Amino acid sequence: MLDPRCHRVEPALSRRDWLATAGSGFGAVALSALLQSEAHSAESIGPLAPRKPHRKPTAKSCIFLFMEGGPSHMDTFDPKPLLNKLAGKPLPASFGTVITPMGEYNAPLLASPRTWKQYGQSGTWVSEWLPHTAGIVDDIAVIRSCVADGINHSAGVCQMNTGSIIGGRPSLGSWVTYGLGTENQNLPAFVVMQDSQSQVTNGPRNWSAGFMPALYQGTRIQGGSEPIPNLNTPEGVVEAQQRGKLDFLNAVNRRFASQHPDQTELDARLTSYELAFRMQAEAPQVVDLSNESAETEKLYGIDQKETAGMGRLCLLARRMVEQGVRFVQIYHGAGSKWDAHSKLESNHSKLCHSMDLPVAGLIRDLKRRGLLDDTLVIWGGEFGRTPMSEKGDGRDHNPTGFTMWMAGGGVKGGQTIGATDEIGLRATEEKLHVHDLHATVLHLMGLDHMGLVYKYKGRPERPTLNEGEPYTAITG
Repeated sequence: MLDPRCHRVEPALSRRDWLATAGSGFGAVALSALLQSEAHSAESIGPLAPRKPHRKPTAKSCIFLFMEGGPSHMDTFDPKPLLNKLAGKPLPASFGTVITPMGEYNAPLLASPRTWKQYGQSGTWVSEWLPHTAGIVDDIAVIRSCVADGINHSAGVCQMNTGSIIGGRPSLGSWVTYGLGTENQNLPAFVVMQDSQSQVTNGPRNWSAGFMPALYQGTRIQGGSEPIPNLNTPEGVVEAQQRGKLDFLNAVNRRFASQHPDQTELDARLTSYELAFRMQAEAPQVVDLSNESAETEKLYGIDQKETAGMGRLCLLARRMVEQGVRFVQIYHGAGSKWDAHSKLESNHSKLCHSMDLPVAGLIRDLKRRGLLDDTLVIWGGEFGRTPMSEKGDGRDHNPTGFTMWMAGGGVKGGQTIGATDEIGLRATEEKLHVHDLHATVLHLMGLDHMGLVYKYKGRPERPTLNEGEPYTAITG
């Protein structure tokens, strides 16, 4: 069992104490920090120092490709011939009475006019919407029997990130960071990116550390000259001005810390400021794609307008895990764009096209660089879609049976796990709840979901709320 690390006593006048005063920029402290010894660098990691896992891991890092809004499983990886035969008719009585999350009752079934083929040596079924993913099926494990509890986006996205439909708990990335620490003290252990500036459902709550210290939360990275918001020293701030701010904030922080020794927020702030300085040197290099070859950019679809955005994010994810970032999450369709309550054909066609090539390129690139062996890649959304129609040409939310896939990190590729019923409404074989999925991810990364404990208000808290089991068969 891991001991909670809620409070540490820092030596007087440590480098981190001094850096903690840099609230609005770090340029003025750069020279001093660079002159510190390696011993000070090791000390500065504190609670983010690498920690031994509970078991031998098969994955060192994780990339979670989150399709926000809920992609339709029966239009991507889970073909349902009966659905087309019954299209336009009410749900058969044998499936029971179903009221969709949006309140529709007795809605007719909606056909899936996909062209399906079996690909790879595994013969995995994939629709024509994902031609590039079809080329990597022997590297992925398709899970057709995922189950969740959230029926709306807020609850669904929250649970897929934190294990609970109610906000306030740490995200999966935060639990991984807490349990394993970081392998690169110059970059965040947990990075979040999204394909647009649209607000992701629930916002930063999805990558929050919840009741744990804030230093375990995700850091959102964006493009441009300042990938980390507020990282650069503001223009026009001279050394004398910065020195005055440092002295004042230093005094405030010390006084607060002496009055509230049991609070962790200041400690998290100290660590964050320290990391922020180190990131000034390394983060811009990691997000600079100018040294990548034209062949690599083509592999990710960066040379095409429709795929360039997701392609850059997937390439950045590869570069980050290459540099030791522990957990990377990419939101595709940020702002619930996969939420096709109407016009599913045009909605999913466009979204599948924009991410298919980049995602396949990521798997191929990780594999050829030898990174796929210890990098776990996850693809999926907060839930699937209903076989019944909504508004005549769309599908509603469906948490009772949907598809995700995993690759790398010890996962045996070329397999299809579980099944839904004949029309794709409910999972019927090898049901894997979100808690099971999270337990599986933690297991692959060497962590026991019941042994990973953080004590909060005297209560032992665990990442899967004391539920779920790792699906160990996924490793073959």
